[in-house]
This record gives sequence, C-alpha cells and structure tokens, in this order.
Amino acid sequence: MRKKLISALVGITMVATMAAGCSKSSNESQNETKEKTDVKAEQVDTKKVFVSPEWVQSVIDGNQPESKNYTILEVSWGDYKDSPSYTKGHLPGALHVDTSSVECEPIWNISEPKVVEKGMLDLGVTKDKTVILYGTDISAASRVAYAYLWAGVENVKVLNGGLDAWEKSGYKTETEIEKATPAKDFGTTVPAHPEYWMSIDQVQEKLKDDSNFRLVSIRSKTEFDGKTSGYTYIDRAGEPKGAVWGHAGSDPYNMEDYLHQDGTVITAEEMEKLWSDSDIAKDNELSFYCGTGWRASVPWLIAYDAGWEGMSVYDGGWYEWQMNKDLPVQVGDPNSENYEYTTVDKLPTDKAAK
Repeated sequence: MRKKLISALVGITMVATMAAGCSKSSNESQNETKEKTDVKAEQVDTKKVFVSPEWVQSVIDGNQPESKNYTILEVSWGDYKDSPSYTKGHLPGALHVDTSSVECEPIWNISEPKVVEKGMLDLGVTKDKTVILYGTDISAASRVAYAYLWAGVENVKVLNGGLDAWEKSGYKTETEIEKATPAKDFGTTVPAHPEYWMSIDQVQEKLKDDSNFRLVSIRSKTEFDGKTSGYTYIDRAGEPKGAVWGHAGSDPYNMEDYLHQDGTVITAEEMEKLWSDSDIAKDNELSFYCGTGWRASVPWLIAYDAGWEGMSVYDGGWYEWQMNKDLPVQVGDPNSENYEYTTVDKLPTDKAAK
C-alpha cells in the first residue's frame, strides 16, 4: 500500500512480475538447519492461518506433516531488491513474492485467474503445497494469503508477528537470494473459491436487497468520515452508502486496531469487541473493503481462521466505487449527527492524501 502511494507520486508503472529469488527444496532447508535446531511444536489445522515462529521452525526442521511439501514466501511490493528486509535477512529458504503477482491496475483488483495461476506456478506453488507467508506489513502478507486461498491453495499460513516475531524468537535468517523450481500444474481450476470475492455489482445488490448483509469499511476514521480519501491518487472522499465502520488504524498506512502491541493479529473474539460500536456481528454476511484490498484482507483472514462462513472481500473498494459517478455515497458517519448522503459526481475532488 505504501509502495502504491509512492508509485502514484513518481509515476512508476507497476508490472506484475515475480521476484527473481526463490526457495530451496524443503529437504535442503531441513538439512541446513537441522544441525542447529530441532524445534517441535503442536500440529496446526489446515484451516488455521496464523502460526507461531516455533511452528514455522518446526516445519523447517522436518517435524510437521507440512515439512514434506512447503514453501516460505516473504511478501512486499516490487521485486526482492525493493523489499525492506529480504536482502538484509529472510527466513531460511524463503522466496520473495511481489504483491503485483496477484493484483493489477487500473483498480488493483485481484488479477485474472490465469495471471494469478502463472504467478503461483512460477514460485512452485500448487494447491497441495503448504505456503507460509510473512512480511514487514501484515496487510501485504494478508493480501497474498487471501488471493492464494481464493485461487485454491489448501493450506496457507501467515507467520504471526512477521519477521520481528521470528527474530525475537531467536531463529536465524539468511541473505542468500533463493531460486524457485517452477511447477507445471496447479492442481485445480483457479479460482477454486470465487465466493471469497465480491464484485461492485454484487455489493450494490446486497446493500439494496439483503438486510443481513454488512459492507464493512476497513479504513481509518478520517477516511470513513470523508475527510480524506487516504490515497494520493484518489481525489474523492466518502464511503458507499450503507457501509459500516470496522476500524483499521490511525491512518491508511497501518492496521494498528487489528494488531497487539507485539505485532500479532487480534483474535476473532477481540475483533467482535472492536466492532461493538458498529452494527456488525459474525452472524451477518460480511464483505470487507478498504481503498484497494490490502487492509480488507486482514479481518477476512481472521474470520477465515476462526471458521466463520459467508465472508468475502469487496475487492474494488472505495477506489472503484468513486469511479462511478451515479453511485450513492455517505459522507460522515451515519451514527453521528454530521453526515450527508449524496452521489459520487457531487463529491469535491480535493480530498486526496497530501
């Protein structure tokens, strides 16, 4: 997300290319680390997403069922040279994955299935390979995790707390640029789970006809109140009419409301408490959105991890909504006294982030 804001300022055109670095086979990684560590941890259910550093190290050490067929991916925008951490030190055997391998312009929606599939195959990812993701930005890691689950990867994990948690646990990092062994067959039709994704047309229909539906804004309060778009390349501010606020952070650059002080994600129970000031419950059909999809992926993964059903991401977010001049908009929190309903074409165009 930060990179997208920077790219808009300097006019860089993002290209959906994969990072040059990739991982060793799991056996090679195990052989290199087995001499120094032999970590054991409890097994984790396939549907559980967030895992501890100890569990990841136990996979590397060959002490989990996943140890036979896994890959570790560090996530950030750009190639591995653009990463704030990959060349300085990454998890043993980790490849780098560019977020642009799963999303594309003009509105940064998830890319066409064939594009996403090719990006995964280039990294050796198939539906039955365990994929362990991490990064310095939980939104970026969650974005790729969401896309892979949508595509059909059956066992996707996210290192809870990211690289900081790994280093604080005392586990080693490496600086070697890894190279992948591409795969030829993903193993199923992409997307295997189209129900995880919601279009702008579906959102409009749901808002109009389904009283149990909640369109949940994962944005800062200043964005939700229509004071700023949150993005340098979005001129209008507001929210789709009918949206409810699901919190995020103090600004578009973070997800602090969804993170503990140590950087680990909150639980589903804590997420429900976070929503206590909004008309949101897990029994509702929830579709999360933000500006372009990154932040929305975090609560979706927390819900998925907890086994909630019927959850989706409205991928186009505010960016797509404000491109349609006749769509209804709310400016300000409808739960307050200071709000108004209008349409996109009547919004001022001076609300881009400075």
